[in-house]
Amino acid sequence: MSTGLEITGLATGYRKRAVVQGVTLPVLKAGGVYSLIGPNAAGKSTLLRALAGLQPATGSVTLDGTELMGKPLADWARRVTYMPQTLPQGVSLNVLESVISALRASPMEGLNSSEAIKQHAVDVLERVGIIELAMRNLGHLSGGQRQLVSLAQVLARNPQVLLLDEPISALDLKHQFRVMRLVQELARERQMIVMVVLHDLSIAARWSDGIVMLAQGRVVASGTPGQAITPASLAEVYGVQARIEYCDRGQMQVMIDDEAMA
Repeated sequence: MSTGLEITGLATGYRKRAVVQGVTLPVLKAGGVYSLIGPNAAGKSTLLRALAGLQPATGSVTLDGTELMGKPLADWARRVTYMPQTLPQGVSLNVLESVISALRASPMEGLNSSEAIKQHAVDVLERVGIIELAMRNLGHLSGGQRQLVSLAQVLARNPQVLLLDEPISALDLKHQFRVMRLVQELARERQMIVMVVLHDLSIAARWSDGIVMLAQGRVVASGTPGQAITPASLAEVYGVQARIEYCDRGQMQVMIDDEAMA
């Protein structure tokens, strides 16, 4: 049984500049979606990269009782998958080939033949809703389409922990909804732990089991959406006067009235 992801005293930065400072969080549980929110330059992307083993860091990152800090990157990659904000440019593959390449780079149990790998890739593209793009070259896709392909690549590897850096930033409203619903469904079905960087606080509140609010590399608030997203935390972190209201379906709405008083 999964004991979740434990993050204790995590710190990282670039050269001599500290970016993330002593981050400690409550246990992130399997099957849960956790949103990482905060203003620009708060350290959100840097924290995700550290949790993926891609950024040198100190502290402790424990998954199901196994300490990941200090382990080779290959050990991290078998458990934790990271989706960056954008796909690399200049890759001359079609969409299906790119998902197959991601699977070959991090092999999964049970996919022992080229045909099985290809079928799994097709199944993932269908689940994400982009099977019609399978034969399209990555270089010919829009920004939103590239984000969906990147999501398919990481989902195909069926990780224990899925880290998504602004996965809906280039998507229209329908596809934002589709992606967030899919992420929540897969977290529940596969008992994954998902941490996602989002800027839209109402979307974060709707789809998240937990919220982590960062400012200047430190955790300012964490907990359920109702516990973390408050007028006080929004004033402190974002510098705004805000109201929290709920629609007739019980969904949180964040209303900004003015800048916070200095």
